Amino acid sequence: MLRLAAPVALAELGWMAMTTVDTIMIGGLGPAAIGAIGVGSSVYYSLAIFGMGLLLGLDTLVSQAHGAGDKADTHHSLAQGVYSAFFIALPLTAIFLFMGPIFLWLGINPEVSRMAASFVTTLAWGTLPLLLYGAFRRYLQGIGHVRPVMFALVSANLINWLFNWLLIYGHCGLPRLGVVGSALSTCFARVYMAGVLLFAIWWFERGNESGFRSILRRPDPVRLLRLMGLGFPAATQILLEIGAFGAAAVLAGRLSPVAVAAHQIALNCAAVSYMVPLGISAAAAVAVGQSIGRRDWAAAQRLGYIAVGLGCAFMACSACLFLVIPEPILRIYTNDAGVLATGVSLLAIASVFQLFDGLQTVLTGALRGVGNTGIAMWVNFVGYWLFGLPVGYFLCFHRGYGVVGLWWGLTISLVLISIALLGAWRRHWRLAVV
Repeated sequence: MLRLAAPVALAELGWMAMTTVDTIMIGGLGPAAIGAIGVGSSVYYSLAIFGMGLLLGLDTLVSQAHGAGDKADTHHSLAQGVYSAFFIALPLTAIFLFMGPIFLWLGINPEVSRMAASFVTTLAWGTLPLLLYGAFRRYLQGIGHVRPVMFALVSANLINWLFNWLLIYGHCGLPRLGVVGSALSTCFARVYMAGVLLFAIWWFERGNESGFRSILRRPDPVRLLRLMGLGFPAATQILLEIGAFGAAAVLAGRLSPVAVAAHQIALNCAAVSYMVPLGISAAAAVAVGQSIGRRDWAAAQRLGYIAVGLGCAFMACSACLFLVIPEPILRIYTNDAGVLATGVSLLAIASVFQLFDGLQTVLTGALRGVGNTGIAMWVNFVGYWLFGLPVGYFLCFHRGYGVVGLWWGLTISLVLISIALLGAWRRHWRLAVV
C-alpha cells in the first residue's frame, strides 16, 4: 500500500503546490488579490473537479480489469474516458467564460469580484487539458503505474512557477498581468501534464501485443454509460464537498478583505495536508479494485483498513503542526497582522477536523474500489448541505462569529460524514461475508 500510495500522495501534493505557489506569488499584490484567486479558484474547481469526477469510474473499471488480466478491457475504458473528457470540456468552458457577472450578483466585494472574474475566464482555456490529464491519470493509476503521475505534477510546478514569475509581475519584458498571469501559467502547466502522461501511456504500451493503437477506437455508448453510471455519483460527491468549501469561500467573500484572505490562506494550509490522504484514497481505490478483480476479497478488505490507518496517522501529525506552529505556517503566505490573527484561529479549528477529513477521504476511495460510489454522494449532501453550511451560516452572520463560525460548520460536516462512511464500509464487508 505504501509503494502505491506514496507516489500518488506526492502527486497530490504537487497538484496542491501549484495553488500554494499561486497564492504565495500573488501575495505581493495585497489581500484583495489573494481573496480573488481564492474565490475564483473555489468557483472554478467546484465545476471543473465535477468534470474530472465523472472520470473516476475509470478507477473501478481499469483496476478491476487489470486485476483480472484483461488488457483489452483497460484500453477500452481509457478510450471512452478520452471521449468523455472532450464531451465534458465543451459546456464547462462555456460556463467559465461567462462567470464574471455572477460574482457581483453573489454580493462579493467589488474589488475582489473584478479580479476573480478575470482569473476564471482565463483559467477556462485550461479545462480540456485538465480533463485529458484526468483520464490519462486514472488509467495509469488503475494499471499500477503511478510514478509518471508523480513526475508530471511535481515537474509541472516548475512550469507554473516560471510563468508565474514572468507574467504576474512582468519580468523579462513581458506585460504585468497580475491574477491573469497566474491563470495563464496554470493553463500552460496543464497542457504540459497532459502531454507527459500521454507519452507515458505510449511508452508503457509500446511493447504490448495490442500496442498503443488498440486504444484508438470509436465511442462505445454502452461503456460510456457504464463509466458515467459510476462517475456521476462520485462526481456529485466531489461537487458537494468542493461546492461546500466554495460556498464557504463565497460567504466569506461578503466579509472584509482581511477575513477573505485569512480564510483562503488557512484553507490552503488545510488543503495541503488533505492531499496526502487524497493520494492514499486513490491508492486504496486501485488496490481494492485490483484485489476484487482477482477475486481476493480478504485482501481487498485488509488493504482498505490499512489505507484508513495510514490516512489517519498522517492527519494526526498535521493536526499537531497546526496547533503548535500556526503562525510560522501562515507567515509563508503573508505578514499582514490582521490576516495572521484570524488565520491562527482558523488553523486551530482545522486541527480539530484533520482526523475526520482524512478518514472520510480514504473511505471514499476504498468504497470506489468496490464499485460503491453512491453512498459517499448522499452522505456528503446531508453532512455539508443540510447540517454544516446552515450551522456555519448561522454562526457567521447571526451569532457574530464571522469566518470562524463558517469553519465550525464545516467541522461538524466532516465529523458526521466520516462516521457515516465508516459505517458503510463495515456494513459492506458484513454483507459480503454473509
